[in-house]
Amino acid sequence: HVQLVESGGGSVQAGGSLRLSCVASGLGSMFIDYCMAWSRQAPGKEREEVAYINSAGTTRYPDSVKGRFAISRDNPKNTLNLQMDSLKSEDTAMYYCAAKLCWVSGDYRYWGQGTQVTVS
Repeated sequence: HVQLVESGGGSVQAGGSLRLSCVASGLGSMFIDYCMAWSRQAPGKEREEVAYINSAGTTRYPDSVKGRFAISRDNPKNTLNLQMDSLKSEDTAMYYCAAKLCWVSGDYRYWGQGTQVTVS
């Protein structure tokens, strides 16, 4: 049974920082085979992927967060992180961790329950 559990959300003033974490269970030694991502969704808006990392450590960000967000993974700990700096009010959203095997096409297979980030 695969579970992704996010933590680290909260309220912060504009210009501040937060660090989100996502612990994966049930993937076992296969965690390194998974491509991982952080996505967010604000009320009334579509879901947006804000950071991606593959099994080789290659990362990808949209322009909206490039230079401010940094995704990383700790494979021995089955953990995915997102360091968010210089936060803006428009970063306010529910943030989700997602995972899929890197060689499988299509959408992410597993999703966490989300952690709320509020920037005022």
